[in-house]
Amino acid sequence: EVQLVESGGGVVQAGGSLRLSCAASGFTFAEYAIGWVRQAPGEEREAVSAINAGGGSGSTSYVDSVKGRFTISRDNAKNTVYLQMNSLNPEDTAVYYCAKDLSSTWSGVFASWGQGTQVAVSS
Repeated sequence: EVQLVESGGGVVQAGGSLRLSCAASGFTFAEYAIGWVRQAPGEEREAVSAINAGGGSGSTSYVDSVKGRFTISRDNAKNTVYLQMNSLNPEDTAVYYCAKDLSSTWSGVFASWGQGTQVAVSS
């Protein structure tokens, strides 16, 4: 059974930082792209960042609104993906979900989701 468990969310003041983690199990982690998707109240889900199976700086992507502030990484030995979020602002407030892609390269077609972790940024 595929499981994705997010952690690291919380309440932070604007300008602060959080590091999200996604612990995966039940599949060959190193063979799949993983992404972070967020959903704010009343809004549609938005893909924030993704990292391909191989990892590394050349296999990452970010939505424009978080470029330069967020960094995604993965540790295939630990079956874990991280999202370092710096310079947070209230617009980053959302539930953040970890998502397993259908393939090794990020396609945005999600095979599985985690339960989400809440991030709240106060002004």
